[in-house]
Amino acid sequence: MLRPWKVTLSERIDVSRAVPVYMQIIQALIRDIESGRLISGTYLPSSRELASALGVNRKTVVLAYEDLIAQGWLSSAGTRGTMVSSSLPEPAARQDGAGEQARSEIAAEYRFAEPPARPLALPAGKGLKLDEGAPDGRLFPSEVLARAYRSAVQRASRSNGLQYRDPRGTPALRESIAAMLKSQRGLPVTAANICITRGSQNGIFLATQVLIQPGDAVVVEELTYEPAVAAFRACGAKIIPVRLDGDGMNVDDLEKACRRESVRAVFVTPHHQFPTTVALRPERRLRMLELARQFGFAIIEDDYDHEFHFESQPLLPMAGYAPNRVIYVGSLSKLLLPALRIGYIAAPSAVIDAVAHMISLVDGMGNTLTEDAAAELIENGELRRHARKVRQVYERRRQAFAASLDTILGDLIDFETPDGGLAFWLHFKRLADLDKVEERAPAMGLRFASSRSFMTSERAPRGLRIGFASLGEVEARDAIHALRAAVG
Repeated sequence: MLRPWKVTLSERIDVSRAVPVYMQIIQALIRDIESGRLISGTYLPSSRELASALGVNRKTVVLAYEDLIAQGWLSSAGTRGTMVSSSLPEPAARQDGAGEQARSEIAAEYRFAEPPARPLALPAGKGLKLDEGAPDGRLFPSEVLARAYRSAVQRASRSNGLQYRDPRGTPALRESIAAMLKSQRGLPVTAANICITRGSQNGIFLATQVLIQPGDAVVVEELTYEPAVAAFRACGAKIIPVRLDGDGMNVDDLEKACRRESVRAVFVTPHHQFPTTVALRPERRLRMLELARQFGFAIIEDDYDHEFHFESQPLLPMAGYAPNRVIYVGSLSKLLLPALRIGYIAAPSAVIDAVAHMISLVDGMGNTLTEDAAAELIENGELRRHARKVRQVYERRRQAFAASLDTILGDLIDFETPDGGLAFWLHFKRLADLDKVEERAPAMGLRFASSRSFMTSERAPRGLRIGFASLGEVEARDAIHALRAAVG
């Protein structure tokens, strides 16, 4: 077994006590084993190392080890050292969960900010997870990623690039993303306008930190991305929901809100609206930008899956023609892998400086190796090749998913096949059927976001956002059949 950490005793050894030192060491080790702190197979420090750490004679430690070996608590592994005996049963405290429970029930005796009622978005165990539009991580070639990491490590080692660095991100990735945004999405940016973040959610949170103060009003659509709303509320914002239709946010409602409140920011997902997938039409985009000029608010544009558009040409981001009014948040997570946690903010350089300062307070810097590996994938063309391949895969899955929905759930739901993005928005003809699905799905092994999690207003229409890209065609059909069975 590897020795990843230096093992120490949890109890202090006191040479002034009447109990012999070797017996104190024995008792401390037995208690650590019984509590589950030292598990079977754990290698202990050498007698010389432990004696030095405790400030005692080495022979004292040797005597304690020999006694514990004789009792069966420890075993000698020859030249590899001494370890906790592998024949010991699992500690009773861990078998019945009492040890973990006792630790988790320790009460803090100081004031702290308790988390809100919203649940953490944790990956759960059993069952089929119907995500909200995640990519299929199985499609990215692991050997390509491994080569990029290896190259990043070698370059960083040669150039002494493994030190602390700019919280804005590595220069290579910032330059690569700036070039991509300029050539493909029309944003007039350079590396000075780019800050790398840990995914788009982190980008939204950072933008919120530099924009919002307690009491500021933030306008969102009545159906929207709930983690963004949670970030605004964490900063003390007043949330103002406005209506949404087939052409995107209702800008008449937005203007009314601006005349009633001092609106600080508007959050939109104009390319593929989250969760409904509709696009914000050009005339509404221009009207929103005019309102931003008139009332002085910032637009937070979350373009979370720009790369995946299957019909006609995608609309260019709003930041492309109003970079002084928009904080543009994007991500490579959908195109690469969510686990890499690479997002970015594009904004005026002064805003990027403010965001970098916030990063320096909570993180100091991002992940140099991951960022340089991602830059390598962009520069050598691997990312472009991967995007071309998965776009074809996802287009086939989109069509197959639509066909399965129509065949299996067509009498229960209304839906439009989205022009882009990686998810469908399902509107149930009878809310009673949606209630049945949400009530019965967990027992049937299905997990998905609650219809109410997207709602910022009680008047908002309820529906389910179901991703199709991460599921093979057989998996998708099975999931849709399970949704049907949940209705009964």
